[in-house]
Amino acid sequence: MEILDKNAFNNNFRRSLIALVIPIALQNFISAATNSADIFMISTVSQSTLSAISLAGQITFIITFFYMGLAIGAGILTAQYWGKKDIVAIRRVLNIACMFSSVVSFLFFTSSFFLPNYLMRIFTNDIELITYGAMYLQAVSFAYLAMGLSQMYLSVARSMEKARFSALVSSVCLLLNIAINALCIFILFPGKPEQTIVGVAVATVIARFIELGCCFLHSFRNGNVKFNLPKYDNIQKLLLKDYIHYTSPALANYIVYGGALAAATAIIGHVSSDMVAANAVAGVVRNLSIVLCGGIAGGGSVLIGKFLGSGDIPSAKKAGNKIYIYALIFGVLASITVLLLKPSVLSIVNLNTTAHGYLDVMLTICAVYCVGKSLNSTIIGGVFCAGGDAKFGFICDVIVMWFIIIPLAWLCAFVWQVSPIILYIVICFDEAIKTPIAIIRFRQYRWLNNITRDLA
Repeated sequence: MEILDKNAFNNNFRRSLIALVIPIALQNFISAATNSADIFMISTVSQSTLSAISLAGQITFIITFFYMGLAIGAGILTAQYWGKKDIVAIRRVLNIACMFSSVVSFLFFTSSFFLPNYLMRIFTNDIELITYGAMYLQAVSFAYLAMGLSQMYLSVARSMEKARFSALVSSVCLLLNIAINALCIFILFPGKPEQTIVGVAVATVIARFIELGCCFLHSFRNGNVKFNLPKYDNIQKLLLKDYIHYTSPALANYIVYGGALAAATAIIGHVSSDMVAANAVAGVVRNLSIVLCGGIAGGGSVLIGKFLGSGDIPSAKKAGNKIYIYALIFGVLASITVLLLKPSVLSIVNLNTTAHGYLDVMLTICAVYCVGKSLNSTIIGGVFCAGGDAKFGFICDVIVMWFIIIPLAWLCAFVWQVSPIILYIVICFDEAIKTPIAIIRFRQYRWLNNITRDLA
């Protein structure tokens, strides 16, 4: 009987996980593919435009980490209240998340629109890159006004096992982004880098507002969760307290990690423009290869949160153990994918000889990086957060990124002046440090927590 129960759990879990992983992975793939298309299409204009947009994109990268932190908090509570079947609580969680994300969106919009040159000087001192990057940043800033609301809604939808809707909306809008980019680069403004840069930014703005429109339409027509103004009562105060409690470490973790990656990019930007271009392409290939890893992290966290919210701790523990194995398998597959894509990427990109040589070695380093990235993003960013244990990720990234990796990278770049490849290895070494620590923490099972309240 126990064997039958075990088989039944495995079959049901596998079906539920596949139903979540495939659309989440598809959404990640479309997002990475769009970024890939942007990079490869922009590289046909000039290496300078590629480097400039890559550096300006760090601002979008940073605000995305803010959204991810806020969405994690919403996702943690949504998944557990979904297991408890408390739709009213989920609606309130969405409203609270949107309130915070709107503030973040406004701050990033105003700084990017009014101070683009100052922001670009953080990442480079090359005048041409600053000029091109500021043009892109000023135009793309309007997208931030839409992203905050849409990202919160799509996160809540995924946590309610509506990953197909989330994937469909993001896929359509991101494909539209690619189409408008191609129109600007190859038809409307060929040979005109300034107009092309603005056109690519406008394409992103259009796609993001269409994405938000789809979310509003779904919300008011057939969604269980609707956009509403927050209610100020005792239930709202309790949920706000819980949201801040579980979001704060997750948000701090994403800010710390995203800030560290931005700092690493700034170091690269002040070392070599050739390395900036190669790093932009290598990052795209790496992100394209780990889409299944992101699907496992996202889908696994929803199922674990659902089990915990319903009070089924043994099932949550079993789910965590299985997701850990899947993360390792998909990490190895991602590594193989990078190596398989490497010859095609090297033949497609339009880089000078020095940047091309950097990219060749960087892709090999990325292949090794993918295994640790898959394990850590799934365990720390998925499993731990599902049980409300986001504080561990924050502490881990503060120590590893800001006390080890960034200081070492700075010394390598400006004091010891090592080769760019050695610098890149140092920057990518964080996942190797975090992996054994995350595994030890995982085996302690301190992440098995039911964080819901009886709000009736």
